[in-house]
Amino acid sequence: MGSNDRQDKKGRVVGQLQTLYLLRLVGLIFLFSFAVGCAVTKPSLTETLAEQKPAEEKKTISRLEGGRTGFIITEIPDLSASWHADFNRAVVMVKDDMEIEAIPILEEIVRQSPGVTAPYINLAMAYRHTERFEEAEELLQTALELVPDHPVANNEYGLLLRQTGRFEDAREVYESTLLLFPEYLPVRRNLGILCELYLHDTACAAEQYSFYSQTNPEDGAVALWIADLNLRMGSK
Repeated sequence: MGSNDRQDKKGRVVGQLQTLYLLRLVGLIFLFSFAVGCAVTKPSLTETLAEQKPAEEKKTISRLEGGRTGFIITEIPDLSASWHADFNRAVVMVKDDMEIEAIPILEEIVRQSPGVTAPYINLAMAYRHTERFEEAEELLQTALELVPDHPVANNEYGLLLRQTGRFEDAREVYESTLLLFPEYLPVRRNLGILCELYLHDTACAAEQYSFYSQTNPEDGAVALWIADLNLRMGSK
């Protein structure tokens, strides 16, 4: 991956290498990776969610201990029998650039379990990839109401803000997230990209890339970005 790979057409420079993020559902712990009926008239997703206020449930974010980096998000959703299978299938579709197929599945999951953040975030990602920016933002705001300071939601929100030209807002989201979760590498990576390519703040970019590379030296692309950045900074 060269430096040009940071400027993909749909803003898909999401850090794929993530620190540990666990979603605890009804006593089970899952690694977070991320029924369409006949053509009948039905209310929009936002209208349905406004009527379906999720029940008050205990939701928490806690940092991992014992020298481990990462965090655990605890949620207790109302699960349907096929919820997990459908969700995992939709996540794979989004990863494979099949957002059009994934969106109706994720919309139905959100309707079934309006109190769980993961479907909101993945649906927002699919909406962003298909340039449905307002709908994506509404979903991310809902996820952040359910779990304030949600680092994964904030990472996606920063990408949305950047893609819609709100660079300073994106920076604010990233920096506030890093105050709480300094080891969350996708935000480090995306803040570095934002600073270098959009805000032209080379000092900020160098700081974020350096932290990211020291923590995740296996990512050779960022090492190349650092070398390129140092070369350009040294020539000034």
